Amino acid sequence: MTAVATRYETVIGLEVHCQLITKSKMFCSCSADYARADPNTHVCPVCLGMPGVLPVINEQAIEYIVMTGLALNCRIAEFSKFDRKNYPYPDLMKGYQISQYDLPVCSDGWLDIAPEGAGPRRVGITRVHMEEDTARLLHRTDAVTGEGYSLIDINRSGTPLMEIVSEPDMRTPAEARDYLVRLRQILRYIGVSEGNMEDGNFRCDANVSLRPVGAEAFGTKVEVKNMNSFRAVHDAIAFEEVRQAGMLDRGERITQETRGWVDDTRETVSQRTKEHANDYRYFPEPDLPPLKLSRKYVGEIQARLPELPEARKLRFIGLGLSEHEADGLTEDRERAEYFEAVARAIGLDPSRSAKLAANWVLGEVGRWLNTAAKGIEQFPLLPEHLAGLVRLVDEGKVTSNIGKEVFEQMIATGKPASEIIENSGFAQISGEDELLGAVRAAIAANPKAVADFHAGKETAIKFLVGQVMRETRGRANAGVVTGLLEKELNV
Repeated sequence: MTAVATRYETVIGLEVHCQLITKSKMFCSCSADYARADPNTHVCPVCLGMPGVLPVINEQAIEYIVMTGLALNCRIAEFSKFDRKNYPYPDLMKGYQISQYDLPVCSDGWLDIAPEGAGPRRVGITRVHMEEDTARLLHRTDAVTGEGYSLIDINRSGTPLMEIVSEPDMRTPAEARDYLVRLRQILRYIGVSEGNMEDGNFRCDANVSLRPVGAEAFGTKVEVKNMNSFRAVHDAIAFEEVRQAGMLDRGERITQETRGWVDDTRETVSQRTKEHANDYRYFPEPDLPPLKLSRKYVGEIQARLPELPEARKLRFIGLGLSEHEADGLTEDRERAEYFEAVARAIGLDPSRSAKLAANWVLGEVGRWLNTAAKGIEQFPLLPEHLAGLVRLVDEGKVTSNIGKEVFEQMIATGKPASEIIENSGFAQISGEDELLGAVRAAIAANPKAVADFHAGKETAIKFLVGQVMRETRGRANAGVVTGLLEKELNV
């Protein structure tokens, strides 16, 4: 428990904006793939905010928000509507944003979290609503005059944006980070968002306040923005805890304001005060009809939802995997599916196949992905090819060390494990007659290890096994070698 936590309780709520993976924008047919396009090329009169144009609702975006609401245990409204949120800002050309206000698509949901080293907590989801993203302002400085200026790129304007608002149910920076990690994992599993904070398509604002331990009333909340990583969210909230606690200890009043996180200095700085609520003058969007979602429509989407990460994790644990292994394998949907494909292709008892597949997918495959900085979808070996190697190792055709070398050659050449083993002389040596010479040579060359063995040192025989393995380039069957050594040493 931190020094702050002994005096104050931190209250945290998060507002997450995530862009949806749709081909077109929310209310027009322009491409939503703005990141790789030249500025102001994916635009039309609708997303430029021209007078007299009519928006049209993106059906795919509505399906995605319903999927998200179902995955977050929300109530899906049979009737919802779009509203105009009015505010003047340079990146909002028409002077209002089409959003949702009092009747969102999704509400009253929850997400379970369990940050490392702490107990589980259920975080309420207040609402999930649909809106359009704004344009992008690019701030520049003139190299000659030193004066600042801003450019506007309208490509992002109108991109489908989903806002997920939590209840103020989190109490530590670690809980806030775990909430974001689990939320992003779900969004990626169901395929609605890329969820990359670094790329700006998964953005988070944190509302942070402190109250004396045991108090019921909330303290004055401060909104924190400009956080572009999970670590930044954690550290910004931790900074606010200390800053606000210091002010309360000195008898100072917390000001309701918006603060920005500065990564370089690891602190928040004031951006603007929010003593009074913004008057966005919401009113129903007159150019769009209300959304009426039938139970049949919602049920069809429910039926298409993939298995969610927590359910898949529990299923993997049921196969005999540890919680740590199940966590690693369900980190993303593609890795989980690759693991399951390998386990099926191994074709042994489900629990044994799962254990063997997990060892290789979390071990050698994971190391290759980390070194290459690639995702599992870019891994060059098909599941059935990796399974073929795993079976050969499990059957004792090659040792585990040789198997790792074969694994590397499979990636380099694209050849199957059986062909590499046959052509490279990697097959395991298990015959006693073949190994006896190497065993006797190891005994003759290491009299100290022999003496240690007879003196009762258990590590001595392991050393001798290692000498035989080195002599046979890792091809010897370690069990057979151990048996031969014990027989020869006990004569």
